[in-house]
Amino acid sequence: MKTLTIKVLPRSSKNEIVGTLPDGTLKVKLTAPPVDGEANKKLIELLSKEFGVAKSKVRIVRGETSKMKVVEIDV
Repeated sequence: MKTLTIKVLPRSSKNEIVGTLPDGTLKVKLTAPPVDGEANKKLIELLSKEFGVAKSKVRIVRGETSKMKVVEIDV
C-alpha cells in the first residue's frame, strides 16, 4: 500500500501530474471543477492509470472536500 499526499489544482487545462513540492506532496492538475466530487473522480481515474491499478484500488483517505488530499493506492 502506497500513501500519497496530493495538492489538487481543479479547473486546469488538462489532467496531469505536474511534479512534487519540496515537502514531497504530489501536485496534480485536473480539468474537473471541485463540485459534486467530480475532481475526486478525475483524480482517482488519473492515479489508477498512472500506477497501473484498478480504480477500486485507489481511495481518498483524507481531504474529500479539500485541495490537500491523502490517497492510498493498493499496488
